[in-house]
Amino acid sequence: MLHRLALVLGLTVAPYMAQAAGDVVAFFLDNGMQVVVIPDDRAPAVTHMVWYRVGAGDELPGQSGIAHFVEHLMFKATDDMASGEFSTVVEANGGSDNAFTSWDYTAYFQRVAADRLGLMMQMEADRMRDIIFDPVEVATERSVILEERAQRTDSSAGALFNEQMRATLFLNHPYGRPIIGWRHEMEALSLADAQTFHDLWYHPNNAILIVAGDVTPDAVRALAEQHYGPIPASPDLPVRARPTEPPHIANRRVDFTDQRVANPYVSVQMLAPVREPGNQAEAAALVILAELLGGSGQTSLLARRLQVDEERSLYAAAFYDSTSLDPSGFSLVNVPVPGLSLDEAEADLWRIIDDFLSDGIDMDHFERIKFQIAANDIYSEDSTQGLARRWGMELTIGLGVADIESWPDVLAAVTPEDVMAAASRLFTDPVHVTGHLMRPPAANAEISQ
Repeated sequence: MLHRLALVLGLTVAPYMAQAAGDVVAFFLDNGMQVVVIPDDRAPAVTHMVWYRVGAGDELPGQSGIAHFVEHLMFKATDDMASGEFSTVVEANGGSDNAFTSWDYTAYFQRVAADRLGLMMQMEADRMRDIIFDPVEVATERSVILEERAQRTDSSAGALFNEQMRATLFLNHPYGRPIIGWRHEMEALSLADAQTFHDLWYHPNNAILIVAGDVTPDAVRALAEQHYGPIPASPDLPVRARPTEPPHIANRRVDFTDQRVANPYVSVQMLAPVREPGNQAEAAALVILAELLGGSGQTSLLARRLQVDEERSLYAAAFYDSTSLDPSGFSLVNVPVPGLSLDEAEADLWRIIDDFLSDGIDMDHFERIKFQIAANDIYSEDSTQGLARRWGMELTIGLGVADIESWPDVLAAVTPEDVMAAASRLFTDPVHVTGHLMRPPAANAEISQ
């Protein structure tokens, strides 16, 4: 690794390769389950992950939160294990486990000693098809996810604001629904809803097995065939046919007032293309654009101009999500200094964007961003769990092995002209959602006294 880093330091922004990807072996079991092996023998441990190509974006209308609810229920009893036994066994074997749900995928993972890999596969295969949805457990876990929403979303003005912003950005696509679900729909989720969702999506031909760590591809293949291979594929696996966004033809605003707001701020969001199989150039240019505009709290354009030079912002940034199954969003955020209005903060954002479109790219900053991306790709190989997560996420959104392996080179090939062209397409007369998160007037008056 030190040799590779030295090479990048010497060449700065020369094209580079995802070195770990050169060692990746991918294949399919006879039942359609995709298997990806990322060998790394630096420590006698493995990360074992099973990803399902289903998430909150695949839920039926009226059942928001069901994907996340099923994720919780997957830790309950099977025909071979008692409720909670899965995590107890992992812990007893010196490992750790968890799961997570997004709009595009649901994933389950364990990190254990390499010689415990077969046991992890045995238990994960068991709950893939033999999970038991018990009425008492369903009722109890429904209360758990409602409390989770209360703690993570309902108790946070910022979380509620972001939820409203996303719901406003997506007019028709399920990306506008919160992953955890709308409270009134979560309260109605039933055992039948969970059973139906699980029966529809939790099959080997809708799953990806990622194993990263001290393993060989042949050993993983043998274990996977032993534990996952006997599970039959579903002949009725649905196509992920989601509603699409209509053309956005009108700007929209969200004014969210909450007395808990400590620092009012402005958020601007707009639709943006994402990485497409065989066509990742536009997304790569947008990745670099987001870094140039707002990736660093000190050196990015928004931070340098508004926070450092003009001292008009406490925080200013840009964000872009390139890894989703369907078009996602590009966003700008500006938290003004006390005494500056949100209207002024909003105008500041567009002023800096207009200057960028007029003045172009600072080449020193561009070269630094390209170098940082190359170095970060190298350092990311130190985490087998991070590699497993990246590969699983990218495969579940429809990218192929070749796309994942070529992504660093696609990023390295981006030119300043590519970035400016992408910025022009994004920001020239954009249709966007502008949000103001603010305190009630009474709260402002109390603070000023």
